[in-house]
Amino acid sequence: MKKLATYLFILGNLSLAAQIGGLKSYSFLSLPGPARANALSGAAIAIWDNDVNLGYGNPALLHPGSARQLSFNHVNFVSDLNYGNFAWARQLKQFGTMGLGLQYFSYGKFDGRDEYDVSTGTFKAADYSLNISIAKPVNKDSSLSIGATLKTIYSHYESYSSVGNAVDVGLTYHDKKNMVISLLAKNYGRMWKSYSTTGTNEPLPFDLQLGFSKKVSKAPFRLIVQYDQLLKWDLTYTTTVNQSTSDPFGTQTTAKTDKEIMNEKISKGLDRFGRHITLATEIILGKNVFVRVGYNFRKGKELSLPDKRAVNGFSAGFGVKIMKFHFNYAYSKYALNGNSHTFGITTNLNYFHKK
Repeated sequence: MKKLATYLFILGNLSLAAQIGGLKSYSFLSLPGPARANALSGAAIAIWDNDVNLGYGNPALLHPGSARQLSFNHVNFVSDLNYGNFAWARQLKQFGTMGLGLQYFSYGKFDGRDEYDVSTGTFKAADYSLNISIAKPVNKDSSLSIGATLKTIYSHYESYSSVGNAVDVGLTYHDKKNMVISLLAKNYGRMWKSYSTTGTNEPLPFDLQLGFSKKVSKAPFRLIVQYDQLLKWDLTYTTTVNQSTSDPFGTQTTAKTDKEIMNEKISKGLDRFGRHITLATEIILGKNVFVRVGYNFRKGKELSLPDKRAVNGFSAGFGVKIMKFHFNYAYSKYALNGNSHTFGITTNLNYFHKK
């Protein structure tokens, strides 16, 4: 169980959109699943095109163009952790576009031991979420869409299990100039059954996000900006690492000038603002080839080491269409020895329909 507890702690701290790591349950819900989203460092809630994978991050992005698509994404996460998702969409004439999905997070296999260090066999630990989405336009020209996802969550660790529900609600505006703006309330819900009979129902990783993208006219790329945690300004946390204590000799320090105090306030404000921001771009090399790059400032700050310089928070990937299949890949930088690789495949069932 110690190994499992360590993995759960790591997941809590790597959850990009969640609150401070370790304080929320079902943190796997906050991780970007599809390869396209991972290549953009999670900034995929405000992209309007015919990709069913976009509905994973924001249900309002589902529309008739994504109907009858089927996708699978798998993430080789840090160490031997793995997660992924399945997605499928269908157009319903009267109700809009419906999406079905399944998320999973596997912690692997563990050797069980009792308090006397006697083997109790092996066991597995995993999280699952079954997702049902619906989206439809709310105005005549279909430039404004609303969507919602109901998530039914089941978590099982050895003999401990938990059940909960969460809801995502998104609102997306897109125009003919390829500008997209999205507002998304993510993972609002509760735990109905705790892991133990005496335990309390733990809060979920709720997040309110704002996304923007713009396909530059006559240029082969899309600019993307995403702001997470709209309701919480300070996302920093206090650490005792490399933190000085009070001076034991009582030496006096020089008083700071007003300019130094002002510079510190500006620096602190910029740091707190930056922890909300993810910047990304998608380069369109043709109808069938795409290159993607993203940077999450908060991840870069939280996963960096004081004596090591690395590009933590950076991600990149590509997408290519070969015959009837869309293949996507993403590389995400988490730490010196903790990087993830995402593989995705998508197809449209209409490709196989004989006329």
